[in-house]
Amino acid sequence: MKRIFDFLVASSVLVALLPVIIVVTILIRFKLGSPILFTQNRPGLNGKVFKMMKFRTMLDGKDKHGNLLPDDERMTKFGAFLRSTSLDELPGLFNVLKGDMSLVGPRPLLVQYLPLYNTEQARRHDVRPGITGWAQVNGRNAISWEQKFKLDVWYVNNQSFLLDIKILLLTVKKVFVREGISADGHVTIEPFKGSNND
Repeated sequence: MKRIFDFLVASSVLVALLPVIIVVTILIRFKLGSPILFTQNRPGLNGKVFKMMKFRTMLDGKDKHGNLLPDDERMTKFGAFLRSTSLDELPGLFNVLKGDMSLVGPRPLLVQYLPLYNTEQARRHDVRPGITGWAQVNGRNAISWEQKFKLDVWYVNNQSFLLDIKILLLTVKKVFVREGISADGHVTIEPFKGSNND
């Protein structure tokens, strides 16, 4: 039932927001250049890696050695707007259609974090990752990694159709309020470096 719901809602939202997607695509092309999409390998269900899609939000600025500049130096006001409104997440709906992601579930993080999780934290991969999740509506990037993982595992243990509906409704509210977009001193959140708990 969850998979059918995901497919129907994702396809409906993509059709309804097609004009928005076209406008955002054009603006990114002129303000940030190509490519329009940011793609990155992320671990999904059972840790299986897939290519996650988002709208690009940063410039490709590099230092004299050819290394990308820090995120805060590459982020533009337009990119920050896309993130704060979650418009950058719209291409992720194609991941939902493909079955790589769900509308609701723990957010897919970086592949390099996989060996850093303890046994409990790794349970976040027992379900498909989501466009939004329990951690996102309870702090997003403004909470610690430990809190985020506890919320992710709580979702895994308590997932239900009604809980998903509640999270989707709370997500809409969060998008309008624009809370928890970034952690203090970071464009998003500081990198995860492992847990002290086994």
